[in-house]
Amino acid sequence: MSYLQFREGLLPFHVFSIKDVQKRFPGLDTRRLVEWQKKEYISKLTNRWYLFTEIEKNEPLLYRISNCLCKPSYISLESALSYYNLIPESVYSIQAITTKKTLLYETPAGTFNYRTIKPSLFFGYQALHINELPVLIAEKEKAILDYFYLNPRIKDEKDIAAVRLSKTGTEDMDWNKFSHYLAVFDNKALNRRIEILKSFLSGVNSK
Repeated sequence: MSYLQFREGLLPFHVFSIKDVQKRFPGLDTRRLVEWQKKEYISKLTNRWYLFTEIEKNEPLLYRISNCLCKPSYISLESALSYYNLIPESVYSIQAITTKKTLLYETPAGTFNYRTIKPSLFFGYQALHINELPVLIAEKEKAILDYFYLNPRIKDEKDIAAVRLSKTGTEDMDWNKFSHYLAVFDNKALNRRIEILKSFLSGVNSK
């Protein structure tokens, strides 16, 4: 098999796994993958996942890679807050939520960090197509709750101000959905942090 045939079969996925290769090209000698890595046609991300090097590296691609490297997972925390323009800066590493143990992958494409949440809290995400790539990402309301749930260091309005949540980014929040999601967490410490958040936003929005 030529590389061009291989490329035609898997390039639309951008990121592919050994299982994808075996399914699409059964019997392919995996030494070809090593050969194509040496020629810099593809790049090895982890032991199971690869990336076509010709693909432009941008945030949608990194989100897609994050979804692939750890399943189940969805983009959340600072990465989702940045995507929704809730915080002003870009994020160095891609932050995601998983029900598996906390993981960190350092890859040629970037750094991917996964924070653990219990299965009952693994909800509130949606499948978006960003630049034709399917990506699982937290809804805006869930991204905020995930962040405040997993950051117990936030104790007062000064700490919340340091997060630099955007006023305009919260104006279209679905507060009924937010309240419903918050109730599912059933966490008193989180409830206290969210009350401080609401007080802070009320003060900001009244200025």
